[in-house]
Amino acid sequence: MPVKDATKHDYNADSFWYYPWGKSVTHKGVDVFAKKRTSIYSATNGLVLFSGEVPIGGKIVLVLGPKWRLHYYAHLNDLNTSLLSFVSKKSKIGTVGTTGNAAGKTPHLHYSIVTIIPYFWRIDSDKQGWKKMFYLNPIEYFEN
Repeated sequence: MPVKDATKHDYNADSFWYYPWGKSVTHKGVDVFAKKRTSIYSATNGLVLFSGEVPIGGKIVLVLGPKWRLHYYAHLNDLNTSLLSFVSKKSKIGTVGTTGNAAGKTPHLHYSIVTIIPYFWRIDSDKQGWKKMFYLNPIEYFEN
């Protein structure tokens, strides 16, 4: 669980691959709700490939972790890591916020896990189901 002190009560277990979901069509991650500026910790050891701002995600951190998986943390209020730095599991990488398309909404962390190596067996007939070969359900990795 990347959000400090968050539990299963702080996210909707049905939110991964929820349809319909705005411009992205299908929600490919999980939103963990917490008070603004609550600490966010890396869920894995890895290399920070990006720490900065993008239009939809707002302030984001992208970590390349084991098994060639990208861990995407979006809508952060503060960034506490930098490009090409190494993080360990539980390194503070930022705080919960409302940046990007989360502006005006309840503060939360959008967290996604993407594999670079396609898992073809995960494809199904859901909306954008072909993308399931790349997106993993982060809830399955939470330690509550």
